[in-house]
Amino acid sequence: EMDDEDCERRRMECLDEMSNLEKQFTDLKDQLYKERLSQVDAKLQEVIAGKAPEYLEPLAALQENMQIRTKVAGIYRELCLESVKNKYECEIQASRQHCESEKLLLYDTVQSELEEKIRRLEEDRHSIDITSELWNDELQSRKKRKDPFSPDKKKPVNPLTFQRPYIVYMLQDLDILEDWTTIRKAMATLGPHRVKPEPPVKLEKHLHSARSEEGRLYYDGEWYGRGQTICIDKKDECPTSAIITTINHDEVWFKRPDGSKSKLYISQLQKGKYSIKHNHN
Repeated sequence: EMDDEDCERRRMECLDEMSNLEKQFTDLKDQLYKERLSQVDAKLQEVIAGKAPEYLEPLAALQENMQIRTKVAGIYRELCLESVKNKYECEIQASRQHCESEKLLLYDTVQSELEEKIRRLEEDRHSIDITSELWNDELQSRKKRKDPFSPDKKKPVNPLTFQRPYIVYMLQDLDILEDWTTIRKAMATLGPHRVKPEPPVKLEKHLHSARSEEGRLYYDGEWYGRGQTICIDKKDECPTSAIITTINHDEVWFKRPDGSKSKLYISQLQKGKYSIKHNHN
């Protein structure tokens, strides 16, 4: 057992010891804080200088990733440029092929129209007799045409001094020629003995049978309809595949695999300039 004085003394000793411990703890804490702060400052300086391993390793990984992505982007760019270039060349080639096909088709169309006009002229030349007097009268009438703004200086014609019947034509020259042609044909039909016989005109024979009926095409015993795939063949050219889009009275429209559209005249199929057949591939 201890008396009060011993207890008080013991308590004071304990308080002094606790004060010393708290002071030591505070000093150690301040020292540790300063050391950690100096370490952080040193690491920050290393990072700023680019020497810290914690900074260099992720930076190296990022740079490697950047190089890979840059390389991939370059390859992708080259592929895109090559694809665009190939597409451009395909468009140019398709345009040229379409232009050539349209040019050939236009040439064949103009040639067919001219041949048809020549055939009709030959038929008219062999079936009627247009005298030179009519042509001379037409030339003289053309020469006598005057300027509509110039004053009329034509003298009146005296019917008593005019030997032949005097007729005032109010029609155009082409209308007169058409009427004259009709009259000569009628005369040739009613009185064949009065017209000098001419050798028969050889009409152009159709080598193939082709016609359109109710939106369908009949060609050499087979029927063709809209949406069917056909093979078009022309002499001295490679056959081409196409899809029928429209069938009219005298022409057939089709679309090629490149998207270009063209047409064929039924008269060209009849003459054998083009031939078609079903494409079952």
